[in-house]
Amino acid sequence: MEDGINKPYKICDVNREKKKGIVASTLEDLLSKVPEKLGLPAENLTVVLECDGTEVDDEEYFSTLDPDTSLMILHGSEKWAPNMPKCQVSLDQTDDITLGDKTQVANLVGRLQHNLCHISLLGGQDLELLSDMDPDSLADIVTDRDNRIILEHIKEASGRILLEKRQAQDAMELLKLYHQSVANGTEDVSPPSQERV
Repeated sequence: MEDGINKPYKICDVNREKKKGIVASTLEDLLSKVPEKLGLPAENLTVVLECDGTEVDDEEYFSTLDPDTSLMILHGSEKWAPNMPKCQVSLDQTDDITLGDKTQVANLVGRLQHNLCHISLLGGQDLELLSDMDPDSLADIVTDRDNRIILEHIKEASGRILLEKRQAQDAMELLKLYHQSVANGTEDVSPPSQERV
């Protein structure tokens, strides 16, 4: 295959921490320069579009990319993930929550900043800590407006998930009561507030 035209590209590692400019004429040419630029091994590399994770795996598609396209270089089993803004939490300010709670909030936010979906895996105590924070306390521990917005979304989502978990637990308790009453031969299993007709 004839070499293409040299075009500039922006490349980054999976964590978007190492970012470099690179000029390449082909996908093969780009891949040959990655180890030096990003410090990655030369084998088992995958090129994807940084914006959406579309894999760039052939020269024909690579040749259609615009100059300055941002590419992510994955190594081995690394997977593309959307770029989530990092939320910085400052622990040096004082307010009505304890330092232990602030540290726990910072740790929880750190775990959630890469994938907010993990919020559904948190336990009730962690969800309560996040959902019970008052907005003024949140304003005191975040370092800028964008981070406050992120934490407000986390607060809202944790409150919603906590409510759903509690509703599911209540439903399970009612179901247990129903099954116990059926097993005991009780005919009336309706809640006491309802009258039988």
